[in-house]
Amino acid sequence: MINSGRRSNGGASFFFGEVNFSEAGLSVAVLEVEGLARHYGELEALADVSLSLNKGETLVVFGPNGAGKSTLLRVLATLLRPHRGSVRVLGSSLPQDAWSVRGRIGLLAHEPLLYRELTARENLRFHARLHGVAAERVELLLGAVAMTQRADEPLRTLSRGMVQRVAIARTVLHEPELLLLDEPHANLDPVAVELTEPLIGAGSGRTRVICSHDPSGGLAEADVVLGLRAGRAAVARAAADVDSAAIAELYR
Repeated sequence: MINSGRRSNGGASFFFGEVNFSEAGLSVAVLEVEGLARHYGELEALADVSLSLNKGETLVVFGPNGAGKSTLLRVLATLLRPHRGSVRVLGSSLPQDAWSVRGRIGLLAHEPLLYRELTARENLRFHARLHGVAAERVELLLGAVAMTQRADEPLRTLSRGMVQRVAIARTVLHEPELLLLDEPHANLDPVAVELTEPLIGAGSGRTRVICSHDPSGGLAEADVVLGLRAGRAAVARAAADVDSAAIAELYR
């Protein structure tokens, strides 16, 4: 199991092994994964992956293309079923109780999960209706990502960076407890990164799992690090015990 041993953001918490005793009483880890395996035919995408992540912490997952990072996110997002092992997200077992956690997760994947023929505003209003979110929050988020002026243009006419801004707004529209972020800064310029920081960055206060290829930037955000190589955990420890050289070794 990975456990950072750090104090949680929500108050004093003390870790003894895999148990988190907080001032509010016994708490449950946001993520608990033990011996996770997932394959595609004969290709083993994940093999014997274990991790634990507590509320308010950030897990950063490193690894070369094809290492299993996106597969891990899709399992945690309830989009893929594990073939072996146990997975608990927000206290619920997957895949048995997937229905109970989907509305509490925000997934930012490589694909924006938006309709190209709809405008940014139409896309966000559609997702707002799915989640029972007030239309006022759509306007708030369009402003937060500086897309109000372009909100009525079809998504297909927007740049990749603008589409990423809208996708980030969609990810946090329903105020999820857990963010699953696959290279969240892809296609964003420095101003856009700054704009979206309060929504998906450390300042959001949310528990996060981030897939990254940026050793220094990823380590700066991480409480816990998981380094995958060919679907297996080559690095699994607190971020304070990992340096950029260890991450770079994953790609060799």
